[in-house]
Amino acid sequence: MSPSPTPSPEQARQLRRVALSGLLGTAVEFYDFLVYGTVAALVFGELFFPGADPAVGTIAAFGTFAAGYVARPLGGVLFGHFGDRLGRKSMLLLTMGLMGGASFLIGLLPTYDTIGVWAPVLLIALRVVQGIAIGGEWGGATLMVVEHAGERRRGLWSGFTQMGAPLGSLISAAVVALVVTLPKDEFTAWGWRVPFLLSVLLLGVGLFVRLRVVESPLFAEVKQRRTESRLPVLDVLRRPRPVLLACGVGIGAFTAQSLLTSYLIAYATGIGYARPQVLTALTVSAAVALVVLPCVATLSDRVGRRPVVLAGALLSAALAFPVMALVDTRSPGLLILAVVLGHGIAQSAMYGPLGALFSEMFGTRVRYTGASLGYQGATLIGAGFSPMIAGGLVAGSHSGTPVALLLCGGSLVTALTVCFVHETSRTSLSGDPAESSSAPHTQEITA
Repeated sequence: MSPSPTPSPEQARQLRRVALSGLLGTAVEFYDFLVYGTVAALVFGELFFPGADPAVGTIAAFGTFAAGYVARPLGGVLFGHFGDRLGRKSMLLLTMGLMGGASFLIGLLPTYDTIGVWAPVLLIALRVVQGIAIGGEWGGATLMVVEHAGERRRGLWSGFTQMGAPLGSLISAAVVALVVTLPKDEFTAWGWRVPFLLSVLLLGVGLFVRLRVVESPLFAEVKQRRTESRLPVLDVLRRPRPVLLACGVGIGAFTAQSLLTSYLIAYATGIGYARPQVLTALTVSAAVALVVLPCVATLSDRVGRRPVVLAGALLSAALAFPVMALVDTRSPGLLILAVVLGHGIAQSAMYGPLGALFSEMFGTRVRYTGASLGYQGATLIGAGFSPMIAGGLVAGSHSGTPVALLLCGGSLVTALTVCFVHETSRTSLSGDPAESSSAPHTQEITA
Protein backbone atom coordinates (compact mmCIF):
# COMPACT_ATOMS: atom_id res chain seq x y z
CA MET A 1 0.00 0.00 0.00
CA SER A 2 1.46 3.37 -0.93
CA PRO A 3 1.82 6.10 1.63
CA SER A 4 -1.29 8.13 2.26
CA PRO A 5 -0.93 11.49 0.47
CA THR A 6 -3.01 13.31 3.06
CA PRO A 7 -2.72 12.27 6.73
CA SER A 8 -5.75 12.40 8.95
CA PRO A 9 -5.87 15.19 11.56
CA GLU A 10 -5.08 12.63 14.28
CA GLN A 11 -2.08 11.27 12.34
CA ALA A 12 -0.73 14.76 11.74
CA ARG A 13 -1.27 15.65 15.40
CA GLN A 14 0.52 12.51 16.52
CA LEU A 15 3.46 13.19 14.20
CA ARG A 16 3.86 16.69 15.64
CA ARG A 17 3.65 15.28 19.15
CA VAL A 18 6.29 12.64 18.38
CA ALA A 19 8.57 15.30 16.86
CA LEU A 20 8.16 17.49 19.96
CA SER A 21 8.85 14.47 22.14
CA GLY A 22 12.04 13.74 20.20
CA LEU A 23 13.19 17.34 20.46
CA LEU A 24 12.48 17.87 24.15
CA GLY A 25 13.47 14.40 25.28
CA THR A 26 16.78 14.47 23.47
CA ALA A 27 17.42 18.02 24.70
CA VAL A 28 16.93 16.88 28.30
CA GLU A 29 19.27 13.92 27.87
CA PHE A 30 21.93 15.99 26.12
CA TYR A 31 21.61 18.70 28.76
CA ASP A 32 22.41 16.13 31.43
CA PHE A 33 25.25 14.60 29.42
CA LEU A 34 26.84 17.87 28.27
CA VAL A 35 26.56 19.76 31.52
CA TYR A 36 28.88 17.12 32.93
CA GLY A 37 31.51 17.93 30.29
CA THR A 38 31.21 21.65 30.97
CA VAL A 39 31.55 21.34 34.73
CA ALA A 40 34.31 18.75 34.34
CA ALA A 41 36.33 21.30 32.38
CA LEU A 42 35.80 23.93 35.08
CA VAL A 43 36.15 22.28 38.50
CA PHE A 44 36.18 18.48 38.52
CA GLY A 45 39.96 18.33 38.36
CA GLU A 46 40.40 20.11 41.69
CA LEU A 47 37.32 18.61 43.38
CA PHE A 48 37.75 14.94 42.50
CA PHE A 49 41.45 14.69 41.55
CA PRO A 50 43.21 17.06 43.98
CA GLY A 51 46.97 17.28 44.31
CA ALA A 52 47.58 16.58 40.63
CA ASP A 53 49.29 18.91 38.19
CA PRO A 54 46.55 21.11 36.64
CA ALA A 55 47.07 19.53 33.22
CA VAL A 56 46.93 16.03 34.72
CA GLY A 57 43.81 16.95 36.68
CA THR A 58 42.12 18.15 33.50
CA ILE A 59 43.04 14.95 31.68
CA ALA A 60 41.75 12.87 34.63
CA ALA A 61 38.49 14.82 34.65
CA PHE A 62 38.06 14.18 30.93
CA GLY A 63 38.86 10.53 31.62
CA THR A 64 35.61 10.33 33.57
CA PHE A 65 34.02 12.22 30.66
CA ALA A 66 35.27 9.51 28.29
CA ALA A 67 33.85 6.79 30.57
CA GLY A 68 30.40 7.98 29.60
CA TYR A 69 31.23 7.60 25.93
CA VAL A 70 32.70 4.12 26.43
CA ALA A 71 29.39 3.06 28.00
CA ARG A 72 27.28 4.45 25.15
CA PRO A 73 27.68 1.46 22.78
CA LEU A 74 26.67 -0.80 25.67
CA GLY A 75 23.54 1.29 26.09
CA GLY A 76 22.93 1.06 22.35
CA VAL A 77 23.10 -2.75 22.47
CA LEU A 78 21.04 -3.08 25.66
CA PHE A 79 18.22 -0.69 24.81
CA GLY A 80 18.45 -1.53 21.12
CA HIS A 81 17.75 -5.18 21.97
CA PHE A 82 14.65 -4.42 24.02
CA GLY A 83 13.62 -1.59 21.70
CA ASP A 84 13.59 -4.03 18.77
CA ARG A 85 11.91 -6.70 20.89
CA LEU A 86 9.42 -4.76 23.05
CA GLY A 87 9.05 -1.35 21.45
CA ARG A 88 10.55 2.12 21.16
CA LYS A 89 8.39 4.07 23.59
CA SER A 90 9.05 2.08 26.77
CA MET A 91 12.81 2.27 26.24
CA LEU A 92 12.66 6.04 25.80
CA LEU A 93 10.94 6.44 29.16
CA LEU A 94 13.48 4.19 30.86
CA THR A 95 16.54 5.91 29.38
CA MET A 96 15.25 9.33 30.39
CA GLY A 97 14.65 8.17 33.97
CA LEU A 98 18.15 6.71 34.22
CA MET A 99 19.79 9.84 32.84
CA GLY A 100 17.87 12.22 35.10
CA GLY A 101 18.50 10.09 38.18
CA ALA A 102 22.25 9.81 37.53
CA SER A 103 22.57 13.56 36.95
CA PHE A 104 20.69 14.38 40.14
CA LEU A 105 22.95 12.06 42.15
CA ILE A 106 26.07 13.67 40.68
CA GLY A 107 24.74 16.95 42.06
CA LEU A 108 24.62 15.38 45.53
CA LEU A 109 27.98 13.60 45.31
CA PRO A 110 30.56 14.29 48.07
CA THR A 111 33.98 15.42 46.83
CA TYR A 112 37.43 13.93 47.40
CA ASP A 113 37.96 16.02 50.55
CA THR A 114 34.91 14.36 52.13
CA ILE A 115 35.07 10.68 51.17
CA GLY A 116 38.48 10.30 49.55
CA VAL A 117 38.97 7.93 46.64
CA TRP A 118 35.30 6.91 46.67
CA ALA A 119 34.44 10.32 45.22
CA PRO A 120 36.03 9.74 41.80
CA VAL A 121 34.88 6.09 41.85
CA LEU A 122 31.24 7.09 42.35
CA LEU A 123 31.62 9.90 39.82
CA ILE A 124 32.82 7.45 37.17
CA ALA A 125 30.03 4.98 38.06
CA LEU A 126 27.34 7.63 37.62
CA ARG A 127 28.97 8.81 34.42
CA VAL A 128 28.77 5.25 33.09
CA VAL A 129 25.05 5.17 33.92
CA GLN A 130 24.67 8.42 31.97
CA GLY A 131 26.51 6.86 29.04
CA ILE A 132 24.33 3.74 29.04
CA ALA A 133 21.18 5.88 29.16
CA ILE A 134 22.11 8.21 26.33
CA GLY A 135 23.39 5.23 24.35
CA GLY A 136 19.82 3.99 24.13
CA GLU A 137 18.12 7.39 23.96
CA TRP A 138 19.12 8.69 20.55
CA GLY A 139 18.16 5.59 18.58
CA GLY A 140 14.71 5.34 20.09
CA ALA A 141 13.93 9.06 19.82
CA THR A 142 15.06 9.19 16.20
CA LEU A 143 13.22 6.04 15.14
CA MET A 144 9.98 7.17 16.73
CA VAL A 145 10.06 10.28 14.53
CA VAL A 146 11.36 8.65 11.35
CA GLU A 147 8.98 5.67 11.54
CA HIS A 148 6.00 7.98 12.03
CA ALA A 149 6.99 10.28 9.18
CA GLY A 150 6.42 9.76 5.47
CA GLU A 151 9.09 8.79 2.99
CA ARG A 152 9.48 12.20 1.40
CA ARG A 153 10.17 14.28 4.53
CA ARG A 154 12.01 11.98 6.91
CA GLY A 155 15.01 14.30 6.97
CA LEU A 156 12.91 17.28 7.98
CA TRP A 157 11.15 15.51 10.84
CA SER A 158 14.25 13.67 12.11
CA GLY A 159 15.96 17.06 12.16
CA PHE A 160 13.84 17.94 15.20
CA THR A 161 15.48 15.14 17.17
CA GLN A 162 18.91 16.27 15.96
CA MET A 163 18.08 19.75 17.26
CA GLY A 164 17.89 18.27 20.75
CA ALA A 165 21.69 18.21 20.98
CA PRO A 166 22.28 21.96 20.47
CA LEU A 167 19.15 22.79 22.46
CA GLY A 168 20.50 20.73 25.36
CA SER A 169 23.87 22.39 24.89
CA LEU A 170 22.23 25.81 24.82
CA ILE A 171 20.35 25.17 28.05
CA SER A 172 23.40 23.67 29.78
CA ALA A 173 25.66 26.55 28.68
CA ALA A 174 23.08 29.11 29.83
CA VAL A 175 22.65 27.47 33.24
CA VAL A 176 26.40 27.10 33.79
CA ALA A 177 26.94 30.67 32.58
CA LEU A 178 24.64 31.82 35.37
CA VAL A 179 26.29 29.82 38.14
CA VAL A 180 29.85 30.75 37.11
CA THR A 181 28.99 34.36 37.91
CA LEU A 182 29.15 33.30 41.54
CA PRO A 183 32.39 34.06 43.41
CA LYS A 184 34.92 31.32 42.68
CA ASP A 185 34.81 29.95 46.24
CA GLU A 186 31.03 29.64 46.18
CA PHE A 187 30.99 28.08 42.73
CA THR A 188 33.57 25.50 43.85
CA ALA A 189 31.75 24.85 47.13
CA TRP A 190 28.18 24.42 45.87
CA GLY A 191 27.43 26.35 42.68
CA TRP A 192 28.63 23.56 40.37
CA ARG A 193 25.92 21.28 41.79
CA VAL A 194 23.01 23.47 40.67
CA PRO A 195 22.96 22.44 36.96
CA PHE A 196 22.84 18.76 37.96
CA LEU A 197 20.07 19.24 40.50
CA LEU A 198 17.97 21.19 38.00
CA SER A 199 17.84 18.09 35.81
CA VAL A 200 14.93 16.84 37.94
CA LEU A 201 12.74 19.65 36.61
CA LEU A 202 13.72 18.95 33.02
CA LEU A 203 13.14 15.24 33.59
CA GLY A 204 9.55 15.92 34.63
CA VAL A 205 8.87 17.93 31.47
CA GLY A 206 10.43 15.28 29.22
CA LEU A 207 8.52 12.38 30.79
CA PHE A 208 5.22 14.28 30.55
CA VAL A 209 5.67 14.76 26.79
CA ARG A 210 6.88 11.23 26.09
CA LEU A 211 4.04 9.57 27.96
CA ARG A 212 1.60 11.09 25.45
CA VAL A 213 3.06 9.57 22.26
CA VAL A 214 2.04 6.27 20.68
CA GLU A 215 4.28 3.42 19.56
CA SER A 216 5.94 3.46 16.12
CA PRO A 217 3.47 2.16 13.48
CA LEU A 218 6.20 0.21 11.67
CA PHE A 219 7.29 -1.56 14.85
CA ALA A 220 3.66 -2.17 15.77
CA GLU A 221 3.23 -4.04 12.48
CA VAL A 222 6.34 -6.14 13.15
CA LYS A 223 4.94 -6.93 16.59
CA GLN A 224 1.55 -7.82 15.13
CA ARG A 225 3.16 -10.23 12.63
CA ARG A 226 5.38 -11.61 15.43
CA THR A 227 8.49 -11.24 13.28
CA GLU A 228 10.70 -9.54 15.88
CA SER A 229 14.37 -10.44 15.84
CA ARG A 230 15.30 -12.76 18.71
CA LEU A 231 18.83 -11.35 19.02
CA PRO A 232 19.00 -8.07 17.09
CA VAL A 233 22.68 -7.43 17.82
CA LEU A 234 23.68 -10.78 16.29
CA ASP A 235 21.54 -10.13 13.22
CA VAL A 236 23.23 -6.74 12.82
CA LEU A 237 26.75 -8.07 13.33
CA ARG A 238 26.26 -10.91 10.85
CA ARG A 239 26.29 -8.18 8.20
CA PRO A 240 28.49 -5.52 9.85
CA ARG A 241 29.03 -3.29 6.81
CA PRO A 242 26.13 -0.87 7.53
CA VAL A 243 27.20 -0.44 11.17
CA LEU A 244 30.84 0.17 10.23
CA LEU A 245 29.85 2.68 7.55
CA ALA A 246 27.49 4.49 9.92
CA CYS A 247 30.26 4.66 12.51
CA GLY A 248 32.71 6.13 10.00
CA VAL A 249 30.19 8.67 8.71
CA GLY A 250 29.52 9.98 12.22
CA ILE A 251 33.12 10.35 13.42
CA GLY A 252 33.65 13.84 12.01
CA ALA A 253 30.52 15.31 13.57
CA PHE A 254 31.33 13.96 17.02
CA THR A 255 34.99 14.89 16.91
CA ALA A 256 33.97 18.47 16.12
CA GLN A 257 31.25 18.42 18.77
CA SER A 258 33.56 17.36 21.61
CA LEU A 259 36.56 19.48 20.64
CA LEU A 260 34.59 22.66 19.97
CA THR A 261 32.35 22.44 23.03
CA SER A 262 33.54 20.57 26.13
CA TYR A 263 37.27 20.57 25.40
CA LEU A 264 37.25 24.15 24.13
CA ILE A 265 36.23 25.36 27.60
CA ALA A 266 39.40 23.92 29.16
CA TYR A 267 41.62 25.04 26.28
CA ALA A 268 40.26 28.59 25.97
CA THR A 269 40.27 29.32 29.70
CA GLY A 270 43.79 27.90 29.83
CA ILE A 271 45.09 30.48 27.33
CA GLY A 272 43.46 33.45 29.02
CA TYR A 273 39.75 33.66 28.15
CA ALA A 274 37.33 34.31 30.99
CA ARG A 275 34.81 31.54 31.62
CA PRO A 276 31.78 33.73 30.75
CA GLN A 277 33.40 34.61 27.40
CA VAL A 278 33.77 30.96 26.45
CA LEU A 279 30.27 30.04 27.58
CA THR A 280 28.87 32.98 25.62
CA ALA A 281 30.58 31.68 22.48
CA LEU A 282 29.10 28.21 23.04
CA THR A 283 25.65 29.67 23.63
CA VAL A 284 25.76 31.69 20.39
CA SER A 285 27.02 28.64 18.47
CA ALA A 286 24.21 26.44 19.83
CA ALA A 287 21.65 29.07 18.82
CA VAL A 288 23.08 29.12 15.27
CA ALA A 289 22.98 25.32 15.16
CA LEU A 290 19.29 25.36 16.02
CA VAL A 291 18.73 27.27 12.77
CA VAL A 292 21.20 25.37 10.60
CA LEU A 293 20.17 21.83 11.60
CA PRO A 294 16.58 21.85 10.29
CA CYS A 295 17.78 23.57 7.12
CA VAL A 296 20.40 20.93 6.27
CA ALA A 297 18.05 18.11 7.34
CA THR A 298 15.38 19.44 4.98
CA LEU A 299 17.94 19.92 2.22
CA SER A 300 18.89 16.25 2.56
CA ASP A 301 15.30 15.33 1.61
CA ARG A 302 15.77 17.20 -1.66
CA VAL A 303 19.36 16.45 -2.72
CA GLY A 304 20.11 13.34 -0.65
CA ARG A 305 21.87 12.59 2.64
CA ARG A 306 25.31 11.94 1.14
CA PRO A 307 25.90 15.32 -0.57
CA VAL A 308 24.92 17.27 2.55
CA VAL A 309 27.11 15.24 4.93
CA LEU A 310 30.02 15.32 2.47
CA ALA A 311 29.79 19.10 2.07
CA GLY A 312 29.76 19.54 5.85
CA ALA A 313 32.77 17.24 6.30
CA LEU A 314 34.85 19.03 3.67
CA LEU A 315 33.90 22.41 5.12
CA SER A 316 34.85 21.26 8.61
CA ALA A 317 38.23 19.99 7.41
CA ALA A 318 38.91 23.24 5.54
CA LEU A 319 38.00 25.35 8.59
CA ALA A 320 39.92 23.34 11.20
CA PHE A 321 43.14 25.36 11.21
CA PRO A 322 41.49 28.78 10.65
CA VAL A 323 39.10 28.08 13.53
CA MET A 324 41.89 27.31 15.99
CA ALA A 325 43.88 30.29 14.71
CA LEU A 326 40.90 32.50 15.56
CA VAL A 327 40.67 30.92 19.03
CA ASP A 328 44.39 31.57 19.61
CA THR A 329 43.95 35.31 18.98
CA ARG A 330 42.46 35.57 22.51
CA SER A 331 39.79 37.89 21.11
CA PRO A 332 36.29 37.20 22.53
CA GLY A 333 34.64 38.29 19.28
CA LEU A 334 36.85 36.05 17.15
CA LEU A 335 36.27 33.20 19.58
CA ILE A 336 32.53 33.47 18.93
CA LEU A 337 33.17 33.54 15.16
CA ALA A 338 35.42 30.46 15.41
CA VAL A 339 32.88 28.35 17.33
CA VAL A 340 30.00 29.44 15.10
CA LEU A 341 31.92 28.51 11.94
CA GLY A 342 33.34 25.22 13.21
CA HIS A 343 30.46 23.98 15.33
CA GLY A 344 27.33 25.95 14.57
CA ILE A 345 27.66 25.62 10.78
CA ALA A 346 30.17 22.95 9.66
CA GLN A 347 29.45 20.42 12.41
CA SER A 348 25.70 20.92 12.01
CA ALA A 349 25.92 20.16 8.29
CA MET A 350 27.54 16.82 9.08
CA TYR A 351 25.19 16.05 11.96
CA GLY A 352 21.79 17.17 10.64
CA PRO A 353 21.08 14.31 8.18
CA LEU A 354 22.45 11.52 10.40
CA GLY A 355 19.14 10.65 12.06
CA ALA A 356 17.42 9.88 8.77
CA LEU A 357 20.53 8.36 7.18
CA PHE A 358 21.26 5.88 9.98
CA SER A 359 17.59 4.88 10.26
CA GLU A 360 17.39 4.19 6.53
CA MET A 361 20.41 1.87 6.61
CA PHE A 362 18.64 -0.84 8.66
CA GLY A 363 15.42 -2.86 8.50
CA THR A 364 12.64 -2.35 11.06
CA ARG A 365 13.38 -5.60 12.93
CA VAL A 366 16.91 -4.45 13.87
CA ARG A 367 16.73 -0.70 13.25
CA TYR A 368 16.98 0.38 16.90
CA THR A 369 20.06 -1.77 17.49
CA GLY A 370 21.77 -1.03 14.18
CA ALA A 371 21.27 2.73 14.19
CA SER A 372 22.26 2.95 17.86
CA LEU A 373 25.44 0.93 17.39
CA GLY A 374 26.53 3.02 14.41
CA TYR A 375 25.79 6.28 16.17
CA GLN A 376 27.30 5.35 19.54
CA GLY A 377 30.36 3.77 17.93
CA ALA A 378 30.98 7.06 16.18
CA THR A 379 30.58 9.01 19.42
CA LEU A 380 33.00 6.68 21.22
CA ILE A 381 35.72 7.13 18.60
CA GLY A 382 35.03 10.72 17.61
CA ALA A 383 34.03 12.30 20.93
CA GLY A 384 34.96 9.91 23.72
CA PHE A 385 38.72 10.15 23.46
CA SER A 386 39.30 13.36 21.50
CA PRO A 387 39.36 15.64 24.58
CA MET A 388 41.86 13.38 26.39
CA ILE A 389 44.10 13.11 23.33
CA ALA A 390 43.87 16.85 22.70
CA GLY A 391 44.62 17.60 26.36
CA GLY A 392 47.77 15.45 26.28
CA LEU A 393 49.02 16.90 23.00
CA VAL A 394 48.30 20.51 23.92
CA ALA A 395 50.00 20.08 27.31
CA GLY A 396 53.18 19.21 25.42
CA SER A 397 52.95 21.74 22.61
CA HIS A 398 51.11 24.69 24.24
CA SER A 399 49.47 25.23 20.85
CA GLY A 400 46.07 24.71 19.27
CA THR A 401 47.60 22.91 16.28
CA PRO A 402 46.96 19.38 17.70
CA VAL A 403 43.29 20.29 18.16
CA ALA A 404 43.09 21.43 14.53
CA LEU A 405 44.76 18.21 13.35
CA LEU A 406 42.27 16.06 15.26
CA LEU A 407 39.36 18.11 13.97
CA CYS A 408 40.59 17.94 10.38
CA GLY A 409 41.35 14.22 10.63
CA GLY A 410 37.91 13.31 11.98
CA SER A 411 36.21 15.34 9.25
CA LEU A 412 38.24 13.66 6.50
CA VAL A 413 37.31 10.22 7.87
CA THR A 414 33.66 11.19 7.44
CA ALA A 415 34.25 12.54 3.94
CA LEU A 416 36.01 9.33 2.88
CA THR A 417 33.40 7.01 4.41
CA VAL A 418 30.49 8.84 2.80
CA CYS A 419 31.89 7.83 -0.59
CA PHE A 420 31.14 4.17 0.25
CA VAL A 421 27.56 4.72 1.45
CA HIS A 422 24.62 4.26 -0.89
CA GLU A 423 22.11 7.09 -1.05
CA THR A 424 19.18 6.22 1.24
CA SER A 425 16.81 9.18 1.03
CA ARG A 426 14.38 7.29 -1.25
CA THR A 427 14.60 3.98 0.64
CA SER A 428 11.39 2.41 1.91
CA LEU A 429 11.59 1.86 5.67
CA SER A 430 9.24 -1.13 5.53
CA GLY A 431 11.85 -3.30 3.78
CA ASP A 432 15.24 -4.60 4.92
CA PRO A 433 18.02 -2.64 3.16
CA ALA A 434 20.57 -5.30 4.01
CA GLU A 435 18.56 -8.14 2.52
CA SER A 436 16.70 -6.21 -0.19
CA SER A 437 13.65 -8.05 1.03
CA SER A 438 10.26 -7.74 -0.59
CA ALA A 439 8.31 -7.25 2.62
CA PRO A 440 4.95 -5.62 2.03
CA HIS A 441 4.98 -1.86 2.14
CA THR A 442 3.28 -0.52 5.24
CA GLN A 443 1.23 2.60 5.37
CA GLU A 444 3.18 5.57 6.66
CA ILE A 445 2.20 9.10 7.52
CA THR A 446 3.10 11.62 4.88
CA ALA A 447 3.72 14.92 6.58
